[in-house]
Amino acid sequence: MQVRDFIKHLKNGERPPLTLILGEEQALRQQAQQALANLIPEDQKAMNFGRYDMHQTPVGVALDDATSIPFFGEYREVVIDDPYFLTGEKSTDKIEHDLSGLKAYFDNPVPSTMMVLIAPYKKLDERKRLTKALKKAALIVDAAPLDERSARMALAQIFKQHQVDIQPPALDALVQRTNGQYSVMMGEVRKLLTYASDGSPLTVAAVSALVPKQLNDRVFDLVTDVLRQNAADALALYRDLLAQREEPIRLNALMLGQFRLLIQVKLLAQKGYGQGDIAATLKAHPYRVKLALRQVGRLPYHQLAQAYSGLVDTETAMKTGTIDKALAFELFMLKYTGQASAHRKGKYTASRS
Repeated sequence: MQVRDFIKHLKNGERPPLTLILGEEQALRQQAQQALANLIPEDQKAMNFGRYDMHQTPVGVALDDATSIPFFGEYREVVIDDPYFLTGEKSTDKIEHDLSGLKAYFDNPVPSTMMVLIAPYKKLDERKRLTKALKKAALIVDAAPLDERSARMALAQIFKQHQVDIQPPALDALVQRTNGQYSVMMGEVRKLLTYASDGSPLTVAAVSALVPKQLNDRVFDLVTDVLRQNAADALALYRDLLAQREEPIRLNALMLGQFRLLIQVKLLAQKGYGQGDIAATLKAHPYRVKLALRQVGRLPYHQLAQAYSGLVDTETAMKTGTIDKALAFELFMLKYTGQASAHRKGKYTASRS
């Protein structure tokens, strides 16, 4: 069940005794969890609401709470956070969990208790009896990461509900500055709604002023300048990042990661892979793949490989101390633009002869 449908389900008076919120999208998990928490009146939460982290508390404590009758209320809510024992993860925690008792509870949940398991994972270990028992008894809420289209639609709906006018280019800017990640977008929504509370429309300028670019986004801009052999802008941005106390080695590592992605995307696209297939193959966010496809476009493979090789050499020089870390990228940029110019000149000479 999708989160929006789950919230409607609760508004219609349903009170599921056992709910599994499964998925890696933090904002969706929070929305589903908050909808459940709202069912317990504020003046009853001290006595009828309990939350237990399985890395810190034995599940038996949560079971004791779940099997208690509500105190001056109709329902009790018990939240179990991070039930890693439902996955293949091996924890180093020395906490003994009563998993047989938990399975017995799954088989026969207490009607006056709403037990909620919040599982921030892609999937559970389906081979385990405990997992099978849970999935058989629970209402399962899907909190898997949203793709860009779904994230856009969800954000547009939120702004519409608050009667806020966000212009399409402004929504594009929000998606770009958050790398298409729904949870990051939701982290910026309150700020944007506050800005627009006086009736002001959300423009590109407003989004640019209110939503800071993430480091990965700025590295993306840096890589774009490198690929365009725009040495002046690349060096200006690099120095700006250094002024913000970003470490040269970290910046170089992020650039290496971006170029590695570009090369992989280029090769897979040449083999006929579509955007979705590339994202699945590389296990990369679809929005990152979308941007990468735009970047590589008509760029020849050798140009990407040349830049990647140069950054590898730069990283080695930084780590071995053979060059000043802050100057290493500047030397790489000058060398790279020189090589690119020489390559273009060579092709021009060959075509003239």
